[in-house]
Amino acid sequence: MTKRNRKLSLEQREELLNTLKARFEKNKHRHRGLEWDKVQAKIEANNEKLWSLNEMEGTGGEPDVVGHDNRTDEYIFVDCSAESPKGRRSVCYDREALESRKKHKPENNAIDMATAMGIELLTEEQYRELQKLENFDLKTSSWVQTPGYIRKLGGAIFCDCRYDTVFVYHNGAESYYAARSFRGLLRV
Repeated sequence: MTKRNRKLSLEQREELLNTLKARFEKNKHRHRGLEWDKVQAKIEANNEKLWSLNEMEGTGGEPDVVGHDNRTDEYIFVDCSAESPKGRRSVCYDREALESRKKHKPENNAIDMATAMGIELLTEEQYRELQKLENFDLKTSSWVQTPGYIRKLGGAIFCDCRYDTVFVYHNGAESYYAARSFRGLLRV
């Protein structure tokens, strides 16, 4: 993917910050003890991260703060849409998988999309932590970072939540489904 203009207009910035603030205030259970003013100051100090949050929002991710890393003094944003982000569905796992398909190729892949957005896919552990906040992916599923030994054998892993339980599954990395996307993480 080509690098697009990574600068938001003043109007886009204000709209995004208002959206993020409203979501932050509505979902305090996701970030107990954190203050919006401090989060906003960090976001506004980094245009690139603001742009990435806008990409997360624009693809249906509904990013929200789910924690603060005291060691690095970074706020952790994760896609908190109830189901996997709509604007990122029907993608295979990575470029190698995409190029291996001879017919019916998807338009993109999760790894390249995340990289272009300036975010990273959740790990299985991060996905499980997110599910402790509330239930996500009750009807959809999300690709997660796949260990190298699985990927080397042609597979990739994804997760969902059914029956109040997080399930981890495998598929060929070249597979793609209308109900599978990926959730991203951004440190600000």
